[in-house]
Amino acid sequence: MPPTDRIRDAAGHGAATTVAAHRTRRRLRADRARQLADLLRHQILTGAHPDGTLPHESALAADYRASRNTVRQALDLLRAEGLVARQPGVGTVVVGRKYPHGLDRLMGLAETLREHGRVTNEVRTMGPAPAPAPVAERLRVPPGTDVLYIERLRRLNGLPLSLDLTYIPLDIGTHLLGEDLENTDVFRLLEAVTGRPLGHAEITLEAVTADAHSAAVLEAPRGAAVLMLERLTHLADGRPVDLEFIRFRGDRITMSGLLHRSL
Repeated sequence: MPPTDRIRDAAGHGAATTVAAHRTRRRLRADRARQLADLLRHQILTGAHPDGTLPHESALAADYRASRNTVRQALDLLRAEGLVARQPGVGTVVVGRKYPHGLDRLMGLAETLREHGRVTNEVRTMGPAPAPAPVAERLRVPPGTDVLYIERLRRLNGLPLSLDLTYIPLDIGTHLLGEDLENTDVFRLLEAVTGRPLGHAEITLEAVTADAHSAAVLEAPRGAAVLMLERLTHLADGRPVDLEFIRFRGDRITMSGLLHRSL
């Protein structure tokens, strides 16, 4: 190879190495920013900053042994989530709040969030409807049998929190038609109507994209991710009585539970 070609080849190889090294550093900084954002998010959600103001970037960098650039990227991630905002002359302040929803106890939303404000229900639809096959199977009724269908927008302190679609066997649901569903959890009404306590529930939790209807009702951006909780609740004797599909605004709720290891 002529000397000039060797020089060009070496130069090209050096440039490629420099680009690769830059990309690696950028990826590692992004990884560290996500890790720091997770730690700061936990601090925010658990009330570690009661005055609503986060420490200065330099203090965060020292506390978490991170660079200022990493701290800025982490705060950018939290700003994109709507948890914090930058205020001139003040610093980074908490502007969003998420409410805890436990997954280790069978409770209605008003019972779960009673310490955080008032839960109200806007009953958008309520009445008998033929049970789709998957609903009938879960509730152990013949396909096509009428069940009580309820659609509710649930608010906490006036802010939209969840959209609940509920199916209840009609022999029980009929007794709910005259009840105060706007201010009372269905769980309490089911126990009052049946005279029996609720026993257990099977739950599935996943993130789904908000459809146009759900986004409009929840006042969330179209296409935003929402938390979907599917819950089938049984009476203490094992009878399934309440199948719910609950779409929570992911920016206003956090799910938690206590798990025990058993092999």
